[in-house]
Amino acid sequence: MQQSRPFALACLVLAMALWGSSFIALKLAFAEMPAMWVIFARMAIGSLIFLAAWRWRGRIEYRKGDWRYLVGLAVCEPCLYFVFESFALHYTSAAQAGMITALLPLMVAVGAFLLLHEKISRNTWAGFALAVLGALWLTLASEPDSHAPAPLLGNFFELLAMVCATGYTLLLKHLSARYSPFILTAMQAFIGSIFFLPVAALTAGAPPVPSSEGLLALIYLGSVVTVGAYGLYNFGVSRLPASQATGFINLIPVFTLVFAWLLLDERLNGQQALAAALVFAGVALSQWRSTAAPPPAGVLD
Repeated sequence: MQQSRPFALACLVLAMALWGSSFIALKLAFAEMPAMWVIFARMAIGSLIFLAAWRWRGRIEYRKGDWRYLVGLAVCEPCLYFVFESFALHYTSAAQAGMITALLPLMVAVGAFLLLHEKISRNTWAGFALAVLGALWLTLASEPDSHAPAPLLGNFFELLAMVCATGYTLLLKHLSARYSPFILTAMQAFIGSIFFLPVAALTAGAPPVPSSEGLLALIYLGSVVTVGAYGLYNFGVSRLPASQATGFINLIPVFTLVFAWLLLDERLNGQQALAAALVFAGVALSQWRSTAAPPPAGVLD
């Protein structure tokens, strides 16, 4: 546990960077294809990659009744999560959606305290508070986005997505002791493909042919984000308390702004730079460990 902690922390930071970049890729893909076809494509591409790498699937220790948690995991994310997030990005900006994601660590911390019996340290609570303040400041300091026609409605859908992400993280922590991150991530991709194919066909008809830019965005979402980011996040959650691991979610809006600056030539103003630093400081504080070893996480059942 002690030796794997630094590697788990690095995996979580990288996962947040990849998720931050996904907002830009999703915006590019949504401009060319209906949202449900975009989500299906990324799940299908991820499924093909997992099938090709199946020999490295890792442990599977099925316990009677696990099917309920496995199905619940996939229903929370990717199924309902991506439905709500697709609506959110249609009505609000990526920056405002990032503000809502800052609530996820607090929601998971409360859930982990109630269901997994994880004790939340004062450093963790203080770090979360700083990171949430930074994420709020980051969004409020952003320029108005013309691509946010109904931000309140979009932010509400993003909040529903965070509720699903909370359930996903708690179930993931429960299952990670018996299933490898590969298996859990692959199962998400497989079930997501089965779920989104009929949804896309019924709601959007036949998919249009994307341009080369749109195709690259789909490949990036399906391989780097779906396989890479979720695999890294699942590994991090399997090695750390759920309440600590989700503290890194506050880095997503920071990475989103950085990638928007690098790829879309959007500039950070002085307030945004200070807010980004506050988010990083909050995440670092939430990971500051006391001399006492944290108690082991409990179970859901």
